[in-house]
Amino acid sequence: MTTVLDIELLRTFHAVARLGRFRAAAEHVNKSPAAVSLQIQRLEAVAGGRLLERNNQAVTLTVLGKRLLSSTDELLSAHDRLVDEIKGKRLAGRVVLGVPDEYAAHVIHDILPGFATSWPDVVLEVKTAPSLKLRDQVARGKLDLAIVVQPAHRSRAANVLTLTTPVWVGSPMFSLDDSRPVPLALYAEPCPYRQAMMDALEAAGRKWRVVLDSGSTQVIKACVESGLAVTLLDRAKVTANMRVMDGLPPIGDHEVVLMRANTGRATEAIDVLATALRQQFRL
Repeated sequence: MTTVLDIELLRTFHAVARLGRFRAAAEHVNKSPAAVSLQIQRLEAVAGGRLLERNNQAVTLTVLGKRLLSSTDELLSAHDRLVDEIKGKRLAGRVVLGVPDEYAAHVIHDILPGFATSWPDVVLEVKTAPSLKLRDQVARGKLDLAIVVQPAHRSRAANVLTLTTPVWVGSPMFSLDDSRPVPLALYAEPCPYRQAMMDALEAAGRKWRVVLDSGSTQVIKACVESGLAVTLLDRAKVTANMRVMDGLPPIGDHEVVLMRANTGRATEAIDVLATALRQQFRL
């Protein structure tokens, strides 16, 4: 008997994998958490094993889940492109997208090439800047779309791309000395992680000093991996040359959201790029 993969089951699975929580995924796909759980069970029956490990806080992908996620990314995108082609849609225009430095490589390397190939008449322009600056540029209509990091809200909006718990990181050899100020590698202003670090240390009564202030995520990572300072990083982005630091005040969950300018310029090109970002963005 031929095995059939239901596109809607895959879409729900991708939402759970991206957001890391059943309730947030349910809101994203406009289904109840129970319906989402049932769809995941149906997909696991087809896949022949568990795709997700569940606990009270979040879900994580199993080895089988990771394999299915990576192998069906293009399938979902191809499905949606085919539907658009059947409908006779031909996109043209210009879209200006803003992306924080820490996510720019992923978006430019993994998402935009497929969009550009599918829609060659759409002119793409990408700008990088700290999240809070991007948010301001969207509000002023300077950007059509922007990926922005912000503290997580209780009510999950439809524009949430994923949830993340930032963690303190240092090099494997780095050790904290409680008698000395915490050495920090800070992201350039205005950045929510920069503010979160300073606010958390201030609230805990810990002194700190700035070792590095940079707009480059790669420079900040190099500073941390060399053992000169600690910083705040998405848990999914902790490298083999870093370790999560205990003993520093915990940081609350943050969310990565897709913002859209309220300029009345509701073009199909913006709609299609927004859909591609929602489907394919990963930490």
